[in-house]
Formats: sequence, structure tokens, C-alpha cells
Amino acid sequence: MRKSILFLFLFASVLLHAQNFVKGTVYHDVNANNKFDKSEKGVANVAVSNGKDVVITNSKGEYVLQTGRCNVIFVIKPAGFEFSLDEFNIPSFYYFHKPDGSPEANFKGFSPTGKMPAKLNFGIRKVNEPDIFTSYVFGDPQPYVKEHVDFFSKSIVRDIKERTSKNAIFGISLGDLVGDNLDLHLPYKEAVAEIGLPWYNVMGNHDMNYDAKADSLSDETFESHFGTNNYSFNYGKAHFIVLDDILYPDPRDGKGYWGGFRPDQLKFVENDLKFVENNKLVVVSLHIPLDDKEDGEKAFRQSDRQKLYDLLKPYDNVLIMSAHTHFQYQAFDGKEQGLARSKPIHEYNVGATCGDWYSGEITENGVPVTTMRDGTPQGYALLKINGNNYELDYKVVGMPESYKMSIYHAKVVPQTQSDDWSSYNIYANIFMASENDLVEYRIDNENWAKMQLAKEVDPAYNRYVQDWDYVETLKLGRRPSEPIVCLHLWKAPLKSALAIGNHTVEIRTKDMFGRVITQKSIYSVAKDPTLDLMEK
Repeated sequence: MRKSILFLFLFASVLLHAQNFVKGTVYHDVNANNKFDKSEKGVANVAVSNGKDVVITNSKGEYVLQTGRCNVIFVIKPAGFEFSLDEFNIPSFYYFHKPDGSPEANFKGFSPTGKMPAKLNFGIRKVNEPDIFTSYVFGDPQPYVKEHVDFFSKSIVRDIKERTSKNAIFGISLGDLVGDNLDLHLPYKEAVAEIGLPWYNVMGNHDMNYDAKADSLSDETFESHFGTNNYSFNYGKAHFIVLDDILYPDPRDGKGYWGGFRPDQLKFVENDLKFVENNKLVVVSLHIPLDDKEDGEKAFRQSDRQKLYDLLKPYDNVLIMSAHTHFQYQAFDGKEQGLARSKPIHEYNVGATCGDWYSGEITENGVPVTTMRDGTPQGYALLKINGNNYELDYKVVGMPESYKMSIYHAKVVPQTQSDDWSSYNIYANIFMASENDLVEYRIDNENWAKMQLAKEVDPAYNRYVQDWDYVETLKLGRRPSEPIVCLHLWKAPLKSALAIGNHTVEIRTKDMFGRVITQKSIYSVAKDPTLDLMEK
């Protein structure tokens, strides 16, 4: 009998090896020494993946997964547990099996990893994880030179360190962590590590190995620094999915890149969601927007977008977070876009923490102004989660948290008998607003009146750019980019049939989360000097 059992065990071991399977245990690392000690036990019902298949650990915390010649194995963090962090605060939840290392490339990838361990174990630790928490969200840090990393540290990182939000428990960067120079991945990691929180990273088009011959090899350098670029994790009652949505080379012509997914990525999402309850909030983080306001099908393969939406259909609460554009906007895809959903999928494009690629005049703090092309000031987003609900916020660097809009109008206008003669306007750029929001204004405590959505360039940003063309001595810094149409700009006529003197403009709006935002500005009405000239 013992011989039969021994034979079956040996046969199973040979079979596992022959069919390229990996096995191991997800265990409770009670003493946090990253070793599976005899006194420690496995954790049941934890999801483990090879980047395509997803399995659940048994009652002893054991799993078995198929693996290939070049593969990644990772644990999907369960709520109420945490991973150990590396020296850069990146969670250690993955293992790369690359026995031959990475192909030769301009930027270093993986050294050969050798044989797969006989048992691949992962330690996790129990934590008191809240259902109410905040996550920092960065779009496009995108430094092209080391000086840009310093700008990033002195603006974004410093602002967060001074803010010290008590509810913030992790952060996410939505790609373009660097600008083509992949040697800057290390300085970027060093800068973000100063924040002191676990950090998750998305791959952007400027994080790729552009000398790669296949999309599956374009992420070798990125993954050697940050781990797998397609994965998921849980916090509280929210499930987070991170996806590399850049196809390189572009399958249409073999040149450049295209937004989209490979079949294995969509299969991972399908298998991952099998173990996610329908009442959870699902947050998908990627780089290139699914609902692109500039290029549409040119920017993203819409069939892949639809396949992802189909997989998300059972979930009422879905948030997509993207970057890439260097401007901000909100998008909602539901029944009007042909989706059979009771609640639209909300996509928030967070813009860029580098603003307009670190352009603009260098301030006294030693950093550029770097306002985005739609007039949004440099800053970062905050994702605030309460159970399976969420709110989004935007913090402008160096400004109070209450600063949510910029108001533009003339400083002084000539007094008129009727406002029909006035050609002056008030503009309100409300940084995080949706096109569906109601924006109102009033002057001197009059009745509130509706402002009109104005798909124009922000006149304040336009003037800021034009100022660079009128200087006779060069400024310290780089000229900003040309303005683009702002998708969160409202306007209304500025009254001039008022008494001579100062008058107060007040703007208010209620955003999609029910928060009322107000801001005031002052202008003056003066006697028109041309009237004196006409009398003479």
C-alpha cells in the first residue's frame, strides 16, 4: 500500500514538472520574516494567477498553476491582508520565471532567473484594513531628464508630504512614469518612496522598450522595476484591476503603438472577476483612455474596449482611471452609448502630474509653473472610497484644498447704460467638472443665473502662453504648449451697467458627488474715458 502511495506521489510530481506546473502556498507571515515557518499556516481562498488563469488556494493555502517558459506568478491581494514592501514601497506579490532572462535591448530587463522553485510560496500578513480610505492617483510624472525628477519631487511629492492625509493608505501612478529614458525608473521610484505608502504602477507608452519586436516583450524593463503590469488587488470593498493597454508595435501597420488589449489580458480580467462579488466597486487603472476625447478609434481599439465593458457588465459600480492626455475630463458610458447598464461606467482622465511636460516659468521654489494645456494647474487626484462607493478630488500643488476652479474676466470694464452693449465675459474653469454639471453665477448677491458650457480654450491659459511672445528678455523656463479646447469651462456675460466701483462675481456648482463649490472674484466698473473725448 505504501509503495502504491509513493508511486502515485512520484508520478504526480513528474506530471507536474512535465506539464510545466508551479505549486506553492500562500501563508500567513505572522512574524514578517518573509519565510514560511513551520508554525505558520496557509491562507485559504486567496486568488493566485499566472497572468491569464486564476485559481483559489485550498483550505491549506495551497495552489497549483500552469506556467510557461517565460511567466509571472502573482497573488491577488485579499482585503484585510498586506504584502511586504521592497525598499521603494512596491508590494512584493509576484515572481518572474525567466530562465533565459530578457532579450538584449537598449535598456536592461531581467537577468536569467534559473529554474522554477520546487515550491513558490507567498507570505501575506493580516492588517486592520478600513472600508473608508483614500488613495493618491498620479497621471504621467514623465521626466525626460534627471532635472525633471527633481521638479516632480519638489512639487508633487513635497505637496503630499506636507499635506499628510490620515486616510491615505496607498497610491497609484497611471503610466508614463518616465519619458522614454528607462534609466530614470530608478530615480522615479526613489522619489515616490519618500511618500511612505505602498505604491502600484501602471505602464505607459513612454515606459516601453521601443526596440522590442513583440508587444509581450515591450515591458521587460518596466516589469524588472515594478513587477507585473497586469494584475489586481483588493482593499476593503473595492477591487482594483491594473492593465497595460498599449499594443506595440501597432498591429495595423507595425509602427508606433495603439491603445488596446491582447486576448490573454482580457482572459485574465474574465478569470479574475469570477471571484469578485457583484456588489463590489471595481476600479480599473490604465494609461490610454478608453473614452478618448481627441482621437476615438484612432487612439484605442474599440472592439477591445467593448470586450472589457462586457466583462464589467455585472458590476453597477465601476470607475475607470486613465491619464496620457495631459488634460482633464470626465466621461460616462451607459445606455446612450449602447451599453446595457443601469448605471454608466465612469471614466476619469486625471491629466498629468508633470502638467505641461514641466514647462513654464521657474518659480521661486525652483519648479516650473507647468499648467496643463486646458488650463488645469499642476496637481494630483485623490480617490476617496467608502465601502463600494467613491468620490474623486483634485489637489492643486501649492494651493489650499478648497481651490477647485479658476475665474477669468476683465479687471475693469467701462460703465454702460445697458449690458447689451457689453462684450465682456466671465469664464470659470472648474478643474474636475463634468459636462453635465450645473454651474451658476451672480454679481453682488443678485439672483443666481446659469452659465453656459463653453468648449473653447481657457482664455487665462491662452494669455499665459502669449505672454511668452511679448517678453524682450527670455524667461527662466520653457515656453508652454499651445492651448487646447477645455472640456470643463463655462462662461457668462460680465455686467457693466452697474454703479462705478468694485463688484463681486461669485461662481457656484454642485459636482457629481453632491459637493457644492463656490469661489469669488472682484472687478471694477469705471467711467468710460471715450465719453469725455466724444464730448470734446
